[in-house]
Amino acid sequence: MRIAVLALLAAFAAGSASYSFPSQTPAVAPQTDRDLESAQFREPDFEKQVQQQAETDKTWKAASDGYMQMEKITYRTKVGDLDIPAFVFLPLKPRGTRGHPALVWVHENIRGHLYEHYIPYVREATGKGYVVIAPEYRGSVGYGKGFYDAIDYGGAEVDDVVTAVDVLKSRYTLVDPSRIGIIGWSHGGMITLLAIFRNPALFRSAVAMVPVTNLFQRLAWKGVERQKQAIDPQNRYGGLPHDRRDVYKERSPLYLVDKLQIPLYVGVTKNDEDVNIEEDMQLVDALRARKPALAETTVYDSPPGGHTFDRRVDTKTWQPENTREQRDSWNRVWTFLDWNLDPFHDAGSSAVSTFHQGR
Repeated sequence: MRIAVLALLAAFAAGSASYSFPSQTPAVAPQTDRDLESAQFREPDFEKQVQQQAETDKTWKAASDGYMQMEKITYRTKVGDLDIPAFVFLPLKPRGTRGHPALVWVHENIRGHLYEHYIPYVREATGKGYVVIAPEYRGSVGYGKGFYDAIDYGGAEVDDVVTAVDVLKSRYTLVDPSRIGIIGWSHGGMITLLAIFRNPALFRSAVAMVPVTNLFQRLAWKGVERQKQAIDPQNRYGGLPHDRRDVYKERSPLYLVDKLQIPLYVGVTKNDEDVNIEEDMQLVDALRARKPALAETTVYDSPPGGHTFDRRVDTKTWQPENTREQRDSWNRVWTFLDWNLDPFHDAGSSAVSTFHQGR
């Protein structure tokens, strides 16, 4: 029934010449509203998804060799009902206790996973000295029907991601608990924003790229009934926006901007056909008006790929496409994160820190 979401995401990605969003989306996306509505009633092939996830794990393992150490772990979410799979990537030559900052890396898509197009960027992160943990939060594909059906859009999935901080602190002594950041894209950008607004002092800094920001706007523009079915197939919200305004509001980052207490970078683009600029500019304008000392924002004009402009890669080499806008975006992201998390400093050593409290 919910395979329509996967088909939609494949359609959005089809504009990329170098990379089409991978393994667990249909090879051919439905092209018409009738096709999409019909696809909603077809059950995903969960066994096939599990097999495809195993192949994805192998791809990540192979891509890690010579660049970083990779582990696949599970941990109990703070909600207490599920074990959450997660990728953990460590620098090849780890420092001692508290020697590294860490990033919680939040994948995109309502029905997604840690896509292979992140390979060059995770390699770069660990090369700089970051430890990266990438939770496969509830609703992600590749982990069976029960995990898939546990989707809680903007709800418990955020707790799944936030619990990763406890995992870093308890299992990885090389991580400096005072230097943990979070980064996410699209739906993962929404989770990132909700995580820092609900837990204002948990992270040191955050990056949200092309994030979902306003569920009222999103449902109005994408089709209320169809989008509601995509994000809330189990009816955890308890109704449509006019029935449960409070639920939709508390899961829309736009309405929580005043809770921001840490440095935040947001990047959006005018030619985004997924999270339309009319939705994202509401967040950008609110941050510029109400949190100018903490928030940095960039609005791109029409970069190749639109919504996916910063993640397009060559699948043969796993190298970035390297458009001008993609290079600029990652330069800004790394400059922002490096300033706030200082990956080049070993906090466990006796060397003088270059860590900055603010800019």
